[in-house]
Amino acid sequence: MTRIGYARVSTADQDHATQVARLKEAGCSIVRTEKASGKTREGRDELADIMSFIRDGDELMVVKLDRLGRSTRDVLNLVHELEGRGAFLSVLEPAFSTKDATGHMLVTVLGMVAEMERKFIRERQQAGIEAIKSGDERERKKKYPGRKPTVKPEVIREMHAAGSGPSAIAKALGISRMSVHRVLNPKAAAEVTEAV
Repeated sequence: MTRIGYARVSTADQDHATQVARLKEAGCSIVRTEKASGKTREGRDELADIMSFIRDGDELMVVKLDRLGRSTRDVLNLVHELEGRGAFLSVLEPAFSTKDATGHMLVTVLGMVAEMERKFIRERQQAGIEAIKSGDERERKKKYPGRKPTVKPEVIREMHAAGSGPSAIAKALGISRMSVHRVLNPKAAAEVTEAV
């Protein structure tokens, strides 16, 4: 029986060192890591590799269930595939294993709860964004100030006053023509952006 650890983080700036340490401490002789979204199994080559070599009696171990996947269906499919190979899944937080019936029930329940929580977070984010967008323009700019300009607006205005056109200004400063238009005629630029 081999304990195989799987550690996953979603973005390149995150680190899976803590997960790896916990998995090794739990007795994993093999630990595979990857930086990939857990929304689907596509693009998760390390997990696919584990699923290709895992065999009867082996144990796939993750620190938390959401490291295996964010979709309840994907997680349940993985558990089904593991069982088909005579292997099982163990999770460290909260501690359970699909070796027993309780583990199967927990996989389903925890997967559903995690999926619902993500939906609620997305809904709250969207509601907050809509509330800010529909509010007073000054309040919106306080909460959503946007990216800081890379070129001071005064420089653009000075170049325009000196006779340079928007295209020449954009090329000279290394910015887009739209950025120049936003400074020179903010109302018209806003209307163009809304129309797109």
